[in-house]
Amino acid sequence: MQLAAWQPLLQVICVSLVSSQTVETDEFPLLMPKVKPDLPETYLCTPVRLDTDLTYHVVGFKPNATKMTAHHMLVYGCEEPGSKKPVWNCGEMAVKQPGLESHSPCGSGSQIIYAWAMDAPSLTLPEGVGFRVGADSDIKYLVLQVHYASVDYIPAGGDDSGVFLEYTEQQQPKTAGVLLLGTGGFALPHSTTYFETSCEIEDPRPIHPFAFRTHTHGLGKVVSGWRVRELKHWKLIGKKDPQLPQMFYPVDSEMTIRKGDTVAARCTMVNHRNRTTYIGTTNEDEMCNFYIMYWVKGKRPIRPNTCFTRGPPSWSWGGYFGGGLKNIPDVEASTL
Repeated sequence: MQLAAWQPLLQVICVSLVSSQTVETDEFPLLMPKVKPDLPETYLCTPVRLDTDLTYHVVGFKPNATKMTAHHMLVYGCEEPGSKKPVWNCGEMAVKQPGLESHSPCGSGSQIIYAWAMDAPSLTLPEGVGFRVGADSDIKYLVLQVHYASVDYIPAGGDDSGVFLEYTEQQQPKTAGVLLLGTGGFALPHSTTYFETSCEIEDPRPIHPFAFRTHTHGLGKVVSGWRVRELKHWKLIGKKDPQLPQMFYPVDSEMTIRKGDTVAARCTMVNHRNRTTYIGTTNEDEMCNFYIMYWVKGKRPIRPNTCFTRGPPSWSWGGYFGGGLKNIPDVEASTL
């Protein structure tokens, strides 16, 4: 892979054994270029320009970060980045680093390919599965976003949080993608609130989930994700306590999602605070996200790749202006 001129390429040749198949992989660092944010809650982005003469397949992720410094990290695949500067502010209404421009992570063609938080470990994709990037792909840039929880532990030389990406030039028969489910909304003081979302699948190809990830801030107790067939037959994709390491976990059981199915997620929040807590970008706010990592046949992941709703109190799975879902597994969706 060819990186942009501002970030040198470190190539380490290694061999990754997946089942009985040997895949030769290279590794390169997608890292912050020794940044020194002044304030916590800053969101910073840095880009990598890919070699568009060749097609690559990303098959693994090795985080280089700690939760003491990084609240979370996201890796975006973009047709065009939000900026071609070495670093920019990319947290919308979050804290801004003085002296840097502010842009979204992607200028066009945004899709998330990896997410990390809470000291989650490395991730290796199943045999034959890879995120297609470069020439024969819509992904021409990779952008790393780091949400800084604290600046107290950043060394004098600057922070290099990020991810080492394992990739191969060997053709992988299955194309990986990530479908992100999330909500808006708010939780009233001293309440238990369900933040729910659902969307109908439009892609005609069979979709094979193999991993899931949950994400909330401090109020989240349980996050669960589901496949719903005919609006009433529920099958669990996965559920987790979001206060545990926020890694990608294997799905609850093997399944296929097909056109016309609904994907649904719920975050159960317990607000012990004396104030209303809204969905937002800082640790004082909340987030409700459920990530589905999947593979499909073909060269492109599914579209759309996000599923967001207004959230509580105006939107719910079974609400008249909500998802119209039936046979809702209320207990199972909110307990571990």
